[in-house]
Amino acid sequence: MRTIPVGTTVSYSDIAKQIGHPKAVRAVAGACAANMLAVAIPCHRVVRNDGALSGYRWGIARKRQLLDKEAVSK
Repeated sequence: MRTIPVGTTVSYSDIAKQIGHPKAVRAVAGACAANMLAVAIPCHRVVRNDGALSGYRWGIARKRQLLDKEAVSK
């Protein structure tokens, strides 16, 4: 996840495919949910397949703020 460029997003299924386990979408989501290093490991850049924001340890509002801030600084 640290390779996801600032200001961009990828889907949980994209990550699952990248790690060679395309059916492990729920495992990727679980790993994101367990992430305690929010900005160091930028799980906020991982979104649903349709681009919608989904669960984030610190809330969807904070996820949106981080993504908006990165979009401006891009």
